[in-house]
Amino acid sequence: MSSRQVFEQSIQINASATVVERCITDNVFMHRWLNPALRCEPIGEWSTDVGAQSRFVIQIPFVQPALNSVVLEREPGLIVWGFEGFFSGCDRWECQPAAKGTQLLNRFEFEIPNPLIRFGFNRFAATWTRQDMQAQLRRLKRVAEEVSQGLRA
Repeated sequence: MSSRQVFEQSIQINASATVVERCITDNVFMHRWLNPALRCEPIGEWSTDVGAQSRFVIQIPFVQPALNSVVLEREPGLIVWGFEGFFSGCDRWECQPAAKGTQLLNRFEFEIPNPLIRFGFNRFAATWTRQDMQAQLRRLKRVAEEVSQGLRA
């Protein structure tokens, strides 16, 4: 039995795909919609080019587990971060232009190699993770729509 899991969410955003993509890939904007307990740090200079590396740190007192990531795919409207650590997999963000703005699709595909951590995640954190992904998309929508309004003003 595969331990691979996929969490997929999408949201309609009333902003252009270019603005939405900028909110996903700009480190300053990213920190406006990421979970406040999560911090993304560049390893070297911040970049979303293929091969660029960053570290996602969960800000839990005393522990602060980190997940290193690398940009695996990058093209206009698409970025895929790959990661290895307590999670192994990828986080795909795709901006699809729509009649009124952008349909944003986020696909988090992963496995947890350690059976004990996998059990704990499935038992205690999977539901919270899905809810957090939905909340993140709502925050991203708010940021992108604010940026879009600012461009029109």
